[in-house]
Amino acid sequence: MADCYFCKKNIKEIDYKDTELLRQFLSSQGKILARKKTGNCAKHQRKITKLIKRARHIGLLPYVIR
Repeated sequence: MADCYFCKKNIKEIDYKDTELLRQFLSSQGKILARKKTGNCAKHQRKITKLIKRARHIGLLPYVIR
């Protein structure tokens, strides 16, 4: 398993408007990738999940990619 992306790069703040960063944690179908796939720690995985859902609700990210 890889190290957490955010802990490794010492990133303190993650923004829901940074869609390029959030897309790294989505599958090709638009599903949120699991911790085992991404290598994120639990704290950052919860944060990423929350921000992806917020960006979807606002319309910055799609719910489904066809």
